[in-house]
Amino acid sequence: MALRTILTVGDEMLKKKCRPVTEFNDHLATLLDDMTQTLLESGGVGLAAPQIGVLRRVVVLLDINQEPEEVIELINPEVIDMNEPEQVIEGCLSVPGTYGYVMRPTWAKIRAQDRHGNWFEREGEGIVAQCFCHETEHLDGHLFTEKVLEYVEVEQE
Repeated sequence: MALRTILTVGDEMLKKKCRPVTEFNDHLATLLDDMTQTLLESGGVGLAAPQIGVLRRVVVLLDINQEPEEVIELINPEVIDMNEPEQVIEGCLSVPGTYGYVMRPTWAKIRAQDRHGNWFEREGEGIVAQCFCHETEHLDGHLFTEKVLEYVEVEQE
């Protein structure tokens, strides 16, 4: 496993649409392992492959609603259901130090493949539902800053 560099706003890679994953092999497993290590070291909740310069439809995120927290690997994910969005505060590892109010669901269901190519569905609440939406938008070349209603100051711990 290796730590990868997280790209930040201004890098053109973050604006590109990712290609679907079609080969489920050791290369993909290494990417997932590296992304998980990078996410855990970053202190973030989710990480999409384009944030480390890989234009593939791959996401890792932490389900912080589980005890202990669980890493979820999503290959070719798509949000298939959600409730009405509410205003929530959001940030992004690729836009460090910037936070703002965006509209996100408090519950969402995602469909994706695991590292072996098996399809599954998963529901998430709160920040996990928010993360499903945020990270899948990265795969289409979008940053949360495109959705910000109002920027806010957030004190860091």
